[in-house]
Amino acid sequence: MSTALPNTKIMNRHDLTCRLVAKLAHEEAVIGGIGNTNFDLWAAGPRPQNFYMLGSMGLACPIALGVALAQPQRRVFALEGDGSLLMQLGCLTTIASLAPSNLTIIVMDNGIYQITGSQPTPAMRADIVGIAAGCGIASSHWAADEADFERLVDAALDTQGPMLIAAKIDDKPGVGATRRDPAQIRERFMQGLGVRIPI
Repeated sequence: MSTALPNTKIMNRHDLTCRLVAKLAHEEAVIGGIGNTNFDLWAAGPRPQNFYMLGSMGLACPIALGVALAQPQRRVFALEGDGSLLMQLGCLTTIASLAPSNLTIIVMDNGIYQITGSQPTPAMRADIVGIAAGCGIASSHWAADEADFERLVDAALDTQGPMLIAAKIDDKPGVGATRRDPAQIRERFMQGLGVRIPI
């Protein structure tokens, strides 16, 4: 495990998500992974530049990568849980290889598959930051506490990526629930990115 882990505060996903969204002033895109990750993103304040993944684990980072490559002038954040990221670890090497300067991954690590019954994930014995760095994402960091999380988000907004920020979080459920309408989510997001004109 990373030496940062023993001193890393256990934080709250909804609180951290609100802190992130409060810093987004330039129509940055945010891709929320399934379940509680996007429930908290929705509860932090629906934005047309938010995309809420439904049903499939591990796709927040690949979708965010596609958006980052298609719109290199726009900052893009992927919000993902530890279990979902571990199902799609290959995306980290792809992101490192393509090196989009505008992409940041935020991993909310509570060590459980929370939405399916709180079964432990393999992340209980893994250092996600160490894995990301080993995959080639040199700017990979554990957030020590809320202030450090905000500092890392500020750095992500101001410097060249790719970057990964991981936070240890509690097991509190997500706040609210995303409206489960895939077509509406897609259309609103495309309009928010300026690639679809509202009818």
